[in-house]
Amino acid sequence: MKKKVFLAAAIVCAGMTTSFAQKGVEDGSRFGHGEDSIRCLRNISIYTEYVKTDNFKDAYEPWKAVFTEAPVAQVGTYTNGAKILRWLIENEKDATKKQTYFEELMKVHDQRIQYLDKLNKLVKRGTTKGAIVGLKAHDYYTMGGKDLNQAYALFKEAIELDTYNTEYYVLQEFMDIATQKFKKDDAYREQLIQDYLFASQYTDEAVEKAANEKDKKRYEVVKENLDAYLVNSGAADCTMLQTVYGPKVEQNKNDLDYLNNVIKVMRMLNCQDEEAYATASVYAHQLSPTAETAVGCAYNAFKKGNSDDIIKYMDEALSLEKDSVKAAEYAYNAAAMLTSAKSYSIAKRYAKDAIALNPTKGAPYILLAQMYAASPNWSDEPALNKCTYFLAIDKLQRAKSIDPSCAEQAQELINAYSAHTPKAEDLFFLGIKKGDAVTIGGWIGETTTVR
Repeated sequence: MKKKVFLAAAIVCAGMTTSFAQKGVEDGSRFGHGEDSIRCLRNISIYTEYVKTDNFKDAYEPWKAVFTEAPVAQVGTYTNGAKILRWLIENEKDATKKQTYFEELMKVHDQRIQYLDKLNKLVKRGTTKGAIVGLKAHDYYTMGGKDLNQAYALFKEAIELDTYNTEYYVLQEFMDIATQKFKKDDAYREQLIQDYLFASQYTDEAVEKAANEKDKKRYEVVKENLDAYLVNSGAADCTMLQTVYGPKVEQNKNDLDYLNNVIKVMRMLNCQDEEAYATASVYAHQLSPTAETAVGCAYNAFKKGNSDDIIKYMDEALSLEKDSVKAAEYAYNAAAMLTSAKSYSIAKRYAKDAIALNPTKGAPYILLAQMYAASPNWSDEPALNKCTYFLAIDKLQRAKSIDPSCAEQAQELINAYSAHTPKAEDLFFLGIKKGDAVTIGGWIGETTTVR
């Protein structure tokens, strides 16, 4: 009872003033003057102690008095106020009161922005308007905001204000909101893709500029989640992307940013077989050649059955790409296209390049095995031709040993190719026995061991 009386005395209403009293909100001071300053400091002390013990219910009234009467008293008025109001919203059963608390929470962020310059002078490390708008967006999204368009606008503003310094959760929740907008309106499809590119751009920059490994990992996870939102939305399957981008690539053939966005999205979703990807790559390559656009031109050449241009553009891509992992992927893609075109000897060279650039991937070894099995005949002796399958199995076993992700596929092929290896009696008449080395001739030119 004494405690309640003390609180009632502490939270003095605005009517109790003297000639020396004046609130901070009235004269611009931190705590006000006279009795108002005394009351303000007392209320700060009271609500702060309650917050320390997570007693947010009793912290509310003294906190609100400070928030209302002394808006620049301390930054804690806003950080603690958000904690108090979030708790009240989550624990309030009455819908009307819950809405009141929600509106007050939004006002906490608005008022903090209003007095941001003065508040930043009170601390060693201030914050930015973008960071506060991001917090407001997060609270709007998680604490009761019902308007998707309002949530979207807040998140987008926060990202635009803070760019690569945007908090990781803001980027992720922005994409979540954008996905929800698409689910309510199919016409939002192309804008959803643009929203993905918008958030993805700043996420990529945040990864590059991360101050430590922890932050870098957070943004890398966000990037994965952004990709997942787009893929799982159903807005961006290959057929739909072709429908969306096909007519517009020609219209935007001189807009490099637009073309690069088309290339990025379609490559991420493995839609390189679509005409829009190839056309966008050709136009972008003409404007500003990159490894990425060169690869797209190679895919265009592949669609037209032009092996010479595949080689030309893939060599260009490899010369432009500085990242060895990406270069390895490009070399593998070149090998796969040329294998499909039955240009095995050149495809083999690219597969070997892929292995040299990234020795941890099993896919190039599997592709080599498939090439060898597709073209095993190099000798007039059928039994020697069948030894080609020993070499194919060598490659598959290597793939299994270095890359668990492709072990199942490799084993299936081993089982299939084992049925085609020569019988011991067939090799016996050639003077070859188990354990002997056999050099496979022709374009393959490698040595294997008889089992």
